[in-house]
Amino acid sequence: MSTAFANPAPPNNRPIARFAWFVVFYNILVIVWGALVRASGSGAGCGNRWPLCNGQIVPVSPGFHTIIEFTHRMMVGGSTLLVFALLVWTFRATVKHQAARALVVVSTLLLLNEAFLGALLVKLNYVTANQSTGRIVLLAIHLGNTLLLMAALTLTARFLSTGQRWANLPLSRRLIGMIEGLVTTIAVGITGSIAALGDTLFPAASLHASIAQDFAAGSPMQLRLRIVHPALALIAALFALWLAALARRKRSSHTGSNASDSGEFNQTAVRAQQASRARLANLLLILLGLQFALGVADVLLLAPAWMQLLHLLGADLFWVILVQLAAETLWPDAAPSARKT
Repeated sequence: MSTAFANPAPPNNRPIARFAWFVVFYNILVIVWGALVRASGSGAGCGNRWPLCNGQIVPVSPGFHTIIEFTHRMMVGGSTLLVFALLVWTFRATVKHQAARALVVVSTLLLLNEAFLGALLVKLNYVTANQSTGRIVLLAIHLGNTLLLMAALTLTARFLSTGQRWANLPLSRRLIGMIEGLVTTIAVGITGSIAALGDTLFPAASLHASIAQDFAAGSPMQLRLRIVHPALALIAALFALWLAALARRKRSSHTGSNASDSGEFNQTAVRAQQASRARLANLLLILLGLQFALGVADVLLLAPAWMQLLHLLGADLFWVILVQLAAETLWPDAAPSARKT
């Protein structure tokens, strides 16, 4: 696993830390495939029978839309198995009060809620050409839950790498500022999902027609809300720039509880943490620039499905790096990892 995504773990925690990062990136693939379900109009590919697909456990002679939807359901099933395996392994590999324990429980609960919300979309027929307000609301809740799930999984992987405990978490105004920035970024993701739904339901023939749709009095809510997405993206970009700058100048003192735990001032660990934050900050800035480029291209190309998926993939990677960098900057000191004997 690249150190751009994870700090070097203590020897006894490296296998589970690598597995946790695998779970993170597997779930990114699940999210992108879920967007393919929407973009291809395959949400009703298995009918409104859930968890069965058209009344069958495994569909016989499935069509294109059924294959897309059924594959997504199988990927979600795989994600469930992986997260439950991570839950069990984390409790076996850590001790009481380690942050990873609480976060893997949160991840599991959010995954179960994710499956429930996905099933609700199917059961209520909030798929394919449905244009109801209920679909917009449920989609927003679903996307918000997805981003929280990815944040919890990312933090689980990060704290499995470092072995940190809750006692070392600093409570400060900076923590509040970071939470506000992360919430704004979640809002960017939600409005982006609504914008993508509008692009799918109401395709425009030209860029001029697309812009006119955003401001027309009779336009549906999916289109009138589309302008909110870039506005929030600019605010979130300012937060990302501030975080990257903060990470570059942040210096870990390694005093207090960490010094008493380790018994010595570990200069090598300090330099490693500083290098890790610098790499993450650079990667965050690259992904930020890429996201704005993809967003502009998405508008100019009238949001083809492949561009929507590429934009979403970039957004998911950006979110994972943003969450990890926020954690490393706010909570840099790693307590010695412990394993139950």
